[in-house]
Amino acid sequence: MVKVKKEDNAPKGVETVDTALTKTEKFIEQNQKLLTTIALVILGLAAAYMALRRFVLQPRESDAQREMYVAQDYFAQDSFRLALEGDGNHLGFLDIIDNYSFTKSARLSKYYAGLSYLHMGDFDEAIRYLKKFSTSSKMIQSMAYGALGDAYSEKEEYENALQYYTKAANVSANQLTTPIYLMKAALIYETQGNNKEALAIYERIKKDFPQSSESNTIDKYIARVKAKMEQ
Repeated sequence: MVKVKKEDNAPKGVETVDTALTKTEKFIEQNQKLLTTIALVILGLAAAYMALRRFVLQPRESDAQREMYVAQDYFAQDSFRLALEGDGNHLGFLDIIDNYSFTKSARLSKYYAGLSYLHMGDFDEAIRYLKKFSTSSKMIQSMAYGALGDAYSEKEEYENALQYYTKAANVSANQLTTPIYLMKAALIYETQGNNKEALAIYERIKKDFPQSSESNTIDKYIARVKAKMEQ
């Protein structure tokens, strides 16, 4: 008599899921202590971070902001040395950077320090601090790149200046700052005799930024560089 093999009517997919669930349950049972420890460590780290932020970082940020307010006031008055080094009662940007690291104020102080050195004619220090600065604000980052371009231009390192003027123009396209940095780049190209590149930038200013102040006088620059190209 031939034995009839019983067919398993359960779908194979269900069997696979059941098997996987069984393995997972066994893994949890066998490693429950380890998993509990990991969970406690994660919770502990989260609690430590919240405590650090509340009791250490936030008070330090508030203190840094108070000090920075005075430094910014000196900067606005063109008292760049006092802005950098402080007045004996309040810290300058350099001390804020050193004493309040990892705060927003310390990060922004690098930008102000770079600008202060730029105004004072110390272009190497300006470059050093501006290169340390970065921000998610596209407008401020654009101005930082532009200041780097100015510092390199003052050092007559024109290739580096062009690099940062281009970055400044492209990071945040707008009618206010973009034409300024495009104009600076074009003038360098024209000085170097690269009239074709200069003309392309002048024409871009006229086309893309018609409301800018640079656009008001751009025709004379276009005419000048075209005349050079015809010689």
